[in-house]
Parts: sequence; C-alpha cells; structure tokens
Amino acid sequence: MLGFSAPVTCALCFAGVAMDAILGEPSRAHPLVAFGKLASRIERALNPDAHAAHRSAKGVEATDEPRPLRTRIIGIAAWTLAVVPPVALLAALTRTLPAMLSWPLQVVALWFALGARSLIDHIAPVEQALRAGDLERARGLTARVVTRDLSDADEPAVAKAAIESALENGNDAIFGALFWFVVAGGAGAVAFRLINTLDAMWGYRTPRMRYFGWAAARLDDAANYIPARLTALTYAICGNVRSALACWRTQATAWESPNAGPVMASGAGSLDVACGGAAWYHGVLEPRPVLGCGQAPQAADIGRALRLVKRSIALWLGAIALLAIVTTVR
Repeated sequence: MLGFSAPVTCALCFAGVAMDAILGEPSRAHPLVAFGKLASRIERALNPDAHAAHRSAKGVEATDEPRPLRTRIIGIAAWTLAVVPPVALLAALTRTLPAMLSWPLQVVALWFALGARSLIDHIAPVEQALRAGDLERARGLTARVVTRDLSDADEPAVAKAAIESALENGNDAIFGALFWFVVAGGAGAVAFRLINTLDAMWGYRTPRMRYFGWAAARLDDAANYIPARLTALTYAICGNVRSALACWRTQATAWESPNAGPVMASGAGSLDVACGGAAWYHGVLEPRPVLGCGQAPQAADIGRALRLVKRSIALWLGAIALLAIVTTVR
C-alpha cells in the first residue's frame, strides 16, 4: 500500500474486515447512500438523454437527434465530478495526517467500502425461507438484491438468483475493495466502490444511459479486471478446483460482462451447481449462457455459496498476512 509497510497494510486490512464483520454497514447516513443521491442529481442535471426521456414521458416529441460523442464526453465529466473530489479529499487527508489519525481513517474507509456482513445478512435469509417452505418470502427477499423478475420463480430459480448475487457481489463488495486497499489504501478502496456504484446506476444500455453511462461501465470494467480474476481464482482454490477452472475457461467469455463471467463461472463450477440461463428482466425473457455444472441449485446450495465466500475472505487475509511476513523477513 502506498506510504505504508506491508505489516501495517496487513493490520489495517484485518481491522477493516473485523469492523465490517462486527458492525456491518452503517444503519444511518451510509456514505454510499449519500453518494448515490448525489450521482442521481448529477445525472438528471447533465444527461441530455434524461431530458429527452422526460419530454417523451410528457408526450412532447423529441426534436434532438442523439449525439453519442457529445453525451459520452458529458458522461466522462459527470463521472469525474462525482468520483474525483471525495477520493482526492480522502487521499489528501490520509497522506497529511499523522499516523495515529491516518490509520484509523484508513480502517474506517475500508469499512465503508466493504460489504461482507451486508452480503451475508441479505442472502442467508433466502436459504432460511426456502428451507421453511416459504417460497413467497424467499422471492421477496431475493428481489431485494437482484433486478430480475422472480414473481413466478420456483425454488431452483430463487436459489440460483441468490447464489449468483453472492458470487458476483463477493467480488464487487469484498475482494475488489481489499485489492484496491492493498494497492492504494483507503482512497483506493473507496474509489473502487464509488466506481462500482456508478456502474450499477449508470452502466445500462438503455436509451437514457447507453451513451451517458458508457464511461461508468468501461471504467468499472477496467477497475475490476484484476480483482475479478483473483476472485475467480480464489473461488476455484476454495472449492472444486478442476470444475471451477474448466467452467471459467469454457464459459466465462460467453457472459456479457467481461468480469462477472469469470467470477460466476468459476464460483458455480467450484460449487458444482448450474447457474446462468434465461431469466426475466422487466417483462422480457433474456437469454443468458449457462454457468457452472451439475444440477440446478437448491436451498442448501445458498449456504454453500456463502461459505465459499467466507473461505475466500480467509484465504485473502492469509495471503496478505503471508506477504507481510515475507516482506518483513526480507
């Protein structure tokens, strides 16, 4: 981590992970919630296609032709306006404050960026509801963490959606943040989560976001490239290695997202369950490649997916600790 020794980096990582495990996400005034509201205001104010969509909703005929290059440039400027100031401020504080203040600030920044406890708290109740035979409740719980339509989903479809969310968000909410914390400290971890959040808000290929959100999607792909492949490798090591690597090699490139593909293919293969496949989104049945292998997942496989994520966290912390020991001995 820039400006810190490996042992200090290791200690701060352990402290941030422990803080997330004990406290979970802040129940009030979560910085990511405030950032999301700010991002929504910026998008409404600057996105030309948002104005066109508003006029169309009012029945006013749009007269302006789409301007992809101009809107993409505006999207880059909007992304910069949303991400750079808070990250730059945090980086400046952590570099200028004395260690007794900077180190706790680094830990808090990592805590804000992590979402392991939140991931478990949202996914575990789905398994409990399915085991209790309450399919309707399981559908509702899963709908909180995925965007697909689950109103008519059976148990395997609900379990599959929960497992896919656990695997993908393991990268987005845990391992990506840890990777960038090791590379660039608290500012790096926070930058990663802000980039990931903007991709989730702006990175859609809809008429409103296809140009404005182009930069958000591409920058998230870049920031996630290495963490996603490290996550996929970790999932393989912590489960069925041969199956995970085979699924990663043969299935990942068929997935639309260049980073979610390796993560979910490896994770599903590691668990020996079949994920992916067609799913309903906004009333449209979207074809998706099959990921993983074996049978369709059941309730118990959700718990297995969460245990895979937990083992992966332990492996990452162990690797960071080993790096600190080796660096210190040398």
